[in-house]
Amino acid sequence: MERFDAIWITKEDDAKRQNPAEVKAITLDDLMPGDVTVEVTHTTVNYKDGLAVTGKGPVVRRFPMIPGIDFAGRVVASDTDAYSVGDEVILNGWGVGETHMGAYARYARVKGDWLIHRPGALTAERAMAIGTAGYTAMLCVLALENAGLTPTSGPVLVTGASGGVGSVAVSILAKLGYHVIASTGRPAEESYLKGLGAAEILDRNELSGSVRPLGRERWAGAVDAVGSITLANVLGQTAYGGAVAACGLAQGGDLPGFVHPFILRGVKLLGVDSVMVPKDRRVAAYDRLVSDMPMDKLDAVATRIGFDDLIGAAGDILDGKVRGRLVCTY
Repeated sequence: MERFDAIWITKEDDAKRQNPAEVKAITLDDLMPGDVTVEVTHTTVNYKDGLAVTGKGPVVRRFPMIPGIDFAGRVVASDTDAYSVGDEVILNGWGVGETHMGAYARYARVKGDWLIHRPGALTAERAMAIGTAGYTAMLCVLALENAGLTPTSGPVLVTGASGGVGSVAVSILAKLGYHVIASTGRPAEESYLKGLGAAEILDRNELSGSVRPLGRERWAGAVDAVGSITLANVLGQTAYGGAVAACGLAQGGDLPGFVHPFILRGVKLLGVDSVMVPKDRRVAAYDRLVSDMPMDKLDAVATRIGFDDLIGAAGDILDGKVRGRLVCTY
């Protein structure tokens, strides 16, 4: 039987500590059950992947595990009528890379219900330039739109703007006509962010100070991938009737704020999940990405890497050394 390389994570039997990820040669028999087998051609590295590979966060909950929460590839075997051999597919989330063996291997075996057909207008490489981060950014934009936000409502803030979610969110919002304020802790990224369409750059330190019940109304809405004190400050400076889509916790999972934005300004806090989103909403998000994500901007946010670079990239993304998106081609 053909052997192929996979990034493999184990855990010591008598300890809570996760062993470092390593490359291991495996076969299809080592994969978990599923009704569709996919030859993975492209994957990516998200913040969650960084936590999983390095063991710095409790992402992996089953051992042994192949990490990687996103992939694009082609079907090589199928026991479901929904997919045929040769179909080009995408997977984001569903616990893959956490509780079900994931993308960091030449093949993945998963449930067909977790897949969507890759839109014909989107290459596999661009699909992974989007990945969970970009697809989450689109879900955030859709949530803001559903809350009534339009470009005439006022400026929109994007926190963690030079990261994966932030880079795609800035690009989409600018394409849609919003005045985008990009918050970043990397002053050197100003030209990059303005190239994506940001109208203003905000030093993240302005959102990292002590939290007040309410501040000056500065934006009509926001996409926040940071959480903690930053999110609390964002809420306190959101205009009356505004909305904030929260999708990340790079700074922390706490929310040390006040109820004042909600009860005095009617601000809406919109929680955005990407892992368990129903299939129809996934398809709708990708349809919007095809139409509303400028492909030249998508190419600009992507850095290409190979399989041998994945473990190192996992550490880099946690250390804040990654700009935009990473695309791995097998």
